[in-house]
Amino acid sequence: MLLLVTVFAHLLLLLLLLLASPVSGACGEDGVYDYIVIGGGTAGNVVGARLSQAGHSVLIVEAGGVYELDNANLTIPLMFGAVTGGSPDTIDPRVDWGVITTPQPGANNRQLHYARGKTLGGSSAMNAMLYQRGTKSTYHAWAEAVQDPSYEWDEILPFFERTFHFTPPNPDKGLQNTSIHWNASAFSSENPVEGSIQISYPNFRSPFSTWLKLGFEESGIPETNDFVSGSLMGTQYSAAEISPLDERRSSSDFLLGLAEEEPFLTVCTRSLARRILFDDQLNAQGVEIEKDGKVWTASAAKEVIVSAGAFNSPQILMVSGIGPRDQLESLDIPVLVDLPGVGQNMWDHVFFAQSYPVAVDTLTKLYTDTSYMTEQILRYQTSHEGPMTYAPNCLGWENLPVSYQAEFSAQTQEELSNFPDDWPQAEYIAFDAHVGNYSNPAEGQPKDGRQYASIVGALVAPTSRGNITLISNSTDDLPVVNPNWLTSQTDIEVALAIFKRIREIWASDALQSITTGPEYYPGTNVTTDEEILDAIRNSVITVWHASCTCKMGPREDPMAVVDSEARVHGVQRLRVVDASAFPLLPPGHPTSTVYMLAEKISAAILAQ
Repeated sequence: MLLLVTVFAHLLLLLLLLLASPVSGACGEDGVYDYIVIGGGTAGNVVGARLSQAGHSVLIVEAGGVYELDNANLTIPLMFGAVTGGSPDTIDPRVDWGVITTPQPGANNRQLHYARGKTLGGSSAMNAMLYQRGTKSTYHAWAEAVQDPSYEWDEILPFFERTFHFTPPNPDKGLQNTSIHWNASAFSSENPVEGSIQISYPNFRSPFSTWLKLGFEESGIPETNDFVSGSLMGTQYSAAEISPLDERRSSSDFLLGLAEEEPFLTVCTRSLARRILFDDQLNAQGVEIEKDGKVWTASAAKEVIVSAGAFNSPQILMVSGIGPRDQLESLDIPVLVDLPGVGQNMWDHVFFAQSYPVAVDTLTKLYTDTSYMTEQILRYQTSHEGPMTYAPNCLGWENLPVSYQAEFSAQTQEELSNFPDDWPQAEYIAFDAHVGNYSNPAEGQPKDGRQYASIVGALVAPTSRGNITLISNSTDDLPVVNPNWLTSQTDIEVALAIFKRIREIWASDALQSITTGPEYYPGTNVTTDEEILDAIRNSVITVWHASCTCKMGPREDPMAVVDSEARVHGVQRLRVVDASAFPLLPPGHPTSTVYMLAEKISAAILAQ
């Protein structure tokens, strides 16, 4: 019962924190703080919490509100799909920045909604909650790229452990024929429930996922123990950022509102950072902020930390005079430091899927049967069970079989050889519905009375690179987001191979035993490479893993923006701490690495 009480107490403490009158100054009034954090998202809340817990006065500037109040449905695991579709119709301006990409040649020139959390908790408030870590060699590559061995696996493991409280799956919940393995030692047993993000497993394991797991194993993707111990190859159920007793989302704002933070931490929501202020020696001095139409200044006695995400972090740097000279000058922004890498080098993962009608209940029933939906909502409210607790958690990872790789061009084989051997090329995800082009998952379900399921394929060793640019010199205007998906020949060849591999997995005896018809999407008439690639381009969409737009690296790297302690090159007292600072995007779901980086840099700041 302690955990259930804690979840509700968290929101009360957070509200008290927002309403408190800080010593340094109220929101909307000029004030001085030791540290100012721009962005109360996945990374920013970690940094703000750790610095304030150490007795430093901290201001977190968050452009959005509190999602638990603005859209409480997002606390329900299943509801991530309601706000992440590719259609602009799925944008919820209460919690989302409303980013629409430029026309994407790799997606047949479609412009797609790219969901980004504009709320306390950031994108951890609206993601699919999957929790896994990259591979040991991934972080070795990171350490080499930034010339800092402190990013090796054994060195960063304590920072992975620091943020979370782990609870094993409940053996009395979910399907009895599911076998879940985990590694509790990958988390600190000393972390308390209060003030930690919860890691556990959803109570709902769908019937389709159990069949797909068998299909994975039959297709040569063996069962592995877990996805948090430094390896990924194989299949297993993934852990999730979920509170185990009430099956609600556990986001980064769960770190805020502790008693030891209250005297030192100020959180200003619905407050837009306009620009970072510098003195003549290029020391970051503070932040110009707008709230309720009033512009005010928060001064930083020690540092400014930018944690606004892969789109907004490069934007705030550029409007403040740090970025590519030609772009800044074209918008009459005075150039403080010419850093050509700001906004460039964007990595991302993309996915597409093939769907079949199946003989087991899936989310299609939930989306198309109103009475069943009502029944399951009541079930969730009373017992915290059922499909409303769904998060896609049956995963498979692999390097494509040799027979597929033999078809790659010499250039593609050479580019893929640059990734470590334990870095998968493909991720497969069980999705308990028809996916199609993921425009609007709920409304896009077939209405023919059948149940549908999909195998999602994601490129997790991408070579296409995108960019973030400015449309104006004001943060009132969203930056221009060009992910540039599927534009490298390597990504095209790998995507074609993943598509064919998914068809092979669907052809396994395990999955054929539950299909009730031929491939529904894109359909059995799609057979040639040209037809397959066109189908992929018509349906491909982001996995929402934008990163590396303020990449970490040594000063001699002309595209590096921050050093290995996240300090911005060419200025003082300014850091960028979020996924934009990654030098590379680890395979899989990067939330864990964002938390790790925030913990690591917070410790470095406190060690000064």
